[in-house]
Amino acid sequence: ILFPLLYTVIFFVGMIMNVLAMGVFFQISSKSNFIIFLKNTVISDILMILTFPFKILSDAKLVSWELRGFVCKVTQVVFYFTMYISIIFLGLITIDRYLKTVRPFRSSGTDNVLAAKILSVLIWIFMFSLSFPNMILTNKKPTRENVKKCADLKSDFGLIWHEIVNYICQFIFWVNFAIIVVCYILITRELYKSYQRTRQKGNPNRKTVNMKVFVIIGVFFICFVPFHFARIPYTLSQTRDVFVCSTQNTLFYIKESTLWLTSLNACLDPFIYFALCKSFRKSLLNSLHKCAVQRRDQNTETTDEETPM
Repeated sequence: ILFPLLYTVIFFVGMIMNVLAMGVFFQISSKSNFIIFLKNTVISDILMILTFPFKILSDAKLVSWELRGFVCKVTQVVFYFTMYISIIFLGLITIDRYLKTVRPFRSSGTDNVLAAKILSVLIWIFMFSLSFPNMILTNKKPTRENVKKCADLKSDFGLIWHEIVNYICQFIFWVNFAIIVVCYILITRELYKSYQRTRQKGNPNRKTVNMKVFVIIGVFFICFVPFHFARIPYTLSQTRDVFVCSTQNTLFYIKESTLWLTSLNACLDPFIYFALCKSFRKSLLNSLHKCAVQRRDQNTETTDEETPM
């Protein structure tokens, strides 16, 4: 009962926030690496959110057990696919923010923007090539019993591939974890030096503004770190007979709890866009202001029409 309710909340909140973010990004040109990476992140978040209704209905047992087979074969694969897309782009965004911190007045050139677009396409292709075989190799006929555990729907090679992909994804996570930690250590050092230089110049706001960059590492540690400490033992419990049943159940609940935190990323990413992207923030506030003015004008017209002459 609990997890379907939690995912329902994330679904509605995340869908509203990310559709709004997507609408704002449609108004912003891809003029820098940073904006390109943010646009890819919001696309991956929307794809992740679209998998939530299937998980909600399946886990709450509100539909027939056949849906569970579809969840194991398709939507669960898409969920993990988009998760690692988000992790990779958070790493790239962190590198971009570090470069912006050490070289604040250097703008992205056309070649860099083109390279960022090519890199983004390659990332999607690479992750899709890893994930798609998991759909194909989940090829056993679903039954009421074997859909309870997705690993039981996989062929023998499917289990091997699943384990291989898990280790590759762990590698992707820990590489990006190292990138983010190192970059933020360097960013902290640069901000401290900058603060020391400006402390005597009557510019106390500089430190506060620059501290917004730490929202990335906050989101990363909240959403992704707990799950990746739990995922390796859980995967071993699914692909190898190395744990007793009670341990498997414990690992399952740990995995589900930390997996919900990774889902929370879809709701927290828009705060990154608002905090760090000036173009996004300006466009969003302008759109909200226009909506408020239009609503006020409509209310005024309605009031004038209802006022007796």
